[in-house]
Amino acid sequence: MFIAEIFHSIQGEGELTGTPSVFVRTSGCNLRCTWCDTPYASWNPEGREWSVDEIVQQVKKFPSRHVVLTGGEPMVAKGIRELAAALREKGKHITIETAGTVSPIGIACDLASISPKLKNSTPDVKLFGALHGKHEKLRWQPDVVREWVESYPFQLKFVVAQASDLDEIQLLLSELGGKIPSEKVLLMPEGITVEALCGRQAMIVELCRRHGYRYCQRLQIELFGNKRGT
Repeated sequence: MFIAEIFHSIQGEGELTGTPSVFVRTSGCNLRCTWCDTPYASWNPEGREWSVDEIVQQVKKFPSRHVVLTGGEPMVAKGIRELAAALREKGKHITIETAGTVSPIGIACDLASISPKLKNSTPDVKLFGALHGKHEKLRWQPDVVREWVESYPFQLKFVVAQASDLDEIQLLLSELGGKIPSEKVLLMPEGITVEALCGRQAMIVELCRRHGYRYCQRLQIELFGNKRGT
């Protein structure tokens, strides 16, 4: 498997915020978000090849039961199902951070952290013509997201850049069919600096208050800044 990094930190986002976790970041992604905070695992994939056994042995060096499979997009990584199964055998709690564009097909997962990408993620058509079209076509796959939601404990995490993003979020939720509990919808400010996050904080808090959604921190940026291994 092509791996960008493996590190021990705390979960900075979502329902498990603050939980000590081992992060396995695969390198490679099928999307090209304009605001991507890990370009070394997506736009310009870096890393080296690891076997599943090597990854498991590295994970075992750390004391945490929680393991986060992230990226890039971990679901496009060769061997991801074998890795998840091996971690499950070791008694690990597995969170999978995914954009929800690839079917889970029975993968071992204890928390599906699904982050469907909004239009605010799409790269500029004038600068990235081909990538713009590919990203826009792939970023929202309601049938796949529905499969994740129906198969695993889940959270739906949306990156919000402006208040008008709420209209799109509510449209996407309606396309899933059925009732998604409001507490399972997390709104997270777009930004890779504390200043940017704080600049959107009040707006997102108000949206959460009004609609019953949950505010999602990016605690890793507040604690460590936007850098690798955190």
